[in-house]
Amino acid sequence: MLNDAASAWLAEGRPAVVVTVSEASGSVPRDAGTRMLVSAEACVGTIGGGHLELQAIATARAMLKDAHLQPREQRQALGPALGQCCGGVVLLRFEPLGAEAMAGWVRRPRFHLQLYGAGHVGRAIARLLAPLDVTVDWIDEREDEFPALIDGQPWPRHIRRVAVDGVEAEVAHAPTGAHYLVLTHRHDLDERIAEAILQRGDFGYFGLIGSLTKRARFRHRFEQRGFAASVIDRMTCPIGVPGIAGKEPEVIAIGVVAQLLQQPSAN
Repeated sequence: MLNDAASAWLAEGRPAVVVTVSEASGSVPRDAGTRMLVSAEACVGTIGGGHLELQAIATARAMLKDAHLQPREQRQALGPALGQCCGGVVLLRFEPLGAEAMAGWVRRPRFHLQLYGAGHVGRAIARLLAPLDVTVDWIDEREDEFPALIDGQPWPRHIRRVAVDGVEAEVAHAPTGAHYLVLTHRHDLDERIAEAILQRGDFGYFGLIGSLTKRARFRHRFEQRGFAASVIDRMTCPIGVPGIAGKEPEVIAIGVVAQLLQQPSAN
């Protein structure tokens, strides 16, 4: 969403400052490479909150009042002087928002996810992933199931809605090491998609919504079709981190996104 906001502000000519954590050592709230956008009226993103961020916003807004806006750097120790007990040190870079500042923003997303199903759980998961640095292909046969907006705004570009027939064919388009979540409105469709994922075998994570009974049924069918036990064992079903009680879509989504974030990063 930060990239989307930067592109929109740049297109409309809104003056803004990009605040970047250029270096970070010791215990710090955010890592090097973290960015925040600051205009006279708004902020997008965060460099960790607290007094450090308040000072950075004040510095950026003071810069915006200068007709000759020039980049600058500021080293901050996160100790008692800032009212933060982290104890680390950060180097902040302040520069005007422009094409040059955005040129170095390209980062590999944390993961590429194919999310199958635009029902209640799928929507809740997509909502949680919207502000994160991930790439999502959100796939369903039913185009009218996709919500057009999120909180009254267009969905960010990294959440790509795909409405197609024969959705299992989309499995072939995912990159090697992609993550998959299968939670459609039909068990037979779940089975077809799951089979295509297991056939590829190069997934980083594959989660299938359902109970232990569903897992046992699918496992038996896939074994009959000749899939190796070692491949089937990598299928996660039920999905979500253990210990989170509740079957509300939003509760399920929290557990599932937490499980996705536990997987090894692509970076």
